[in-house]
Amino acid sequence: MSQAYDELMSDDTPEGARARLLLSKEMSQTEKNGFEYLWDYSARAEQLPPPHDWRIWMIMAGRGFGKTRSGAEWVRMIADSHPDARIALVSSSLAEARAVMVEGESGLLAICRPGHKPQFEPSLHRIRFANGAQAQLFSASEPETLRGPQHSHAWCDEIGKWPLSHERATRCWENLLLGLRLGTDPRITVTTTPRAVPLVQRLVAQAAAGCEVVISRGSTADNAGHLADRFIEAIASEFGGTQLARQEIEGELLEDIEGALWTRSLLEEAREQAAVPEPVRVVVAVDPPASAGGDECGIIVAGLGPDGIARVLADCTISGAAPAQWARRVAEAAREWNADRVVAEANQGGAMVESVLRAADQALPVKLVHASRGKIARAEPVAALYAAGRVRHAGMFARLEDQLCGLLVGGNYAGPGRSPDRADALVWAMTELLLGRRSEPKVLMP
Repeated sequence: MSQAYDELMSDDTPEGARARLLLSKEMSQTEKNGFEYLWDYSARAEQLPPPHDWRIWMIMAGRGFGKTRSGAEWVRMIADSHPDARIALVSSSLAEARAVMVEGESGLLAICRPGHKPQFEPSLHRIRFANGAQAQLFSASEPETLRGPQHSHAWCDEIGKWPLSHERATRCWENLLLGLRLGTDPRITVTTTPRAVPLVQRLVAQAAAGCEVVISRGSTADNAGHLADRFIEAIASEFGGTQLARQEIEGELLEDIEGALWTRSLLEEAREQAAVPEPVRVVVAVDPPASAGGDECGIIVAGLGPDGIARVLADCTISGAAPAQWARRVAEAAREWNADRVVAEANQGGAMVESVLRAADQALPVKLVHASRGKIARAEPVAALYAAGRVRHAGMFARLEDQLCGLLVGGNYAGPGRSPDRADALVWAMTELLLGRRSEPKVLMP
């Protein structure tokens, strides 16, 4: 008891100071209950505004770091100290701005103590603070709504998710900057997971050049004490062992490999933000392993939408599996997604590949394909489809995307792993959906 007490008394961290005050008999219980709303006593150093001068503060960190709480607390601080503040709250959509920035577990309404919560006016997309400060919600999907309104401050959430089509993200940012002209010290706080999109890269470059942009970084582990074990397990399962783990967990902005057919920016542009339309055709593409129990068996599910866009729907790849095992995985994927075709590369095994698949499900609509060119040569036209906006990803497929970014012009593969089995299966799927030969009517001569 004495040792623990001595350690507490000598602890000069914010947590130690908070614990000592809570033990103090000079404070009422009401005052002690209010401590959870005192951000300075519970925040980590990297969650607090930098002490020196800055114009843009970007918190670029892994999932679950506490970015939203940091942004909301900064807005509350600005509103409390500036009664004339006019604050823009910008997210990828108005729905996300409301659900995350305002009404979320770490949003503006949740962090204000009872009796001091601002008034939210949903129909006007506006928050009114008791002292007169106001915050207005905006959607990055509608950049023109920021043309005209003036602001003194802004909080921009998850700029890595802002829509990229028609340069909406950049246009939104520039309109916001042009309207940030109220007060004597206009500032912006940005909270985002690092993604290799133009706007994030632009701010990183400005910070490196010393252009009044300051970046605070952090990882999921920094906030592990406040996160559910299941969340930690889920992200470890989803991203563990991948390069994308550095982005989604460690908060690192991934650099592209020189000469890669796919770049991180290209894949982020292909990320589906809206609801995925019901596909008119679904294929399951298979890249069988060269040996039993050796490489992965790449299994990719893709669908062609009524809008003519092909979408990656699922990555069902299996590792270290015997032929009967990977064949069952293919059959399960085909049934789950109601596939119209199972496309399987037959270079490794030939007729054996079809017989193994038939053994798993006799009714599988199998089509064998033969590779006459190398993996990279087959991948180049598919990469061009991505650049043309013809392919999208209905989710984040960490291991598949790592492999795509390892395919290099000139025929080399930079990893991860020995072989891009998932990427090769994707190439077969997109070739079938978008590049397959269409049969033309012919007159057969005797």
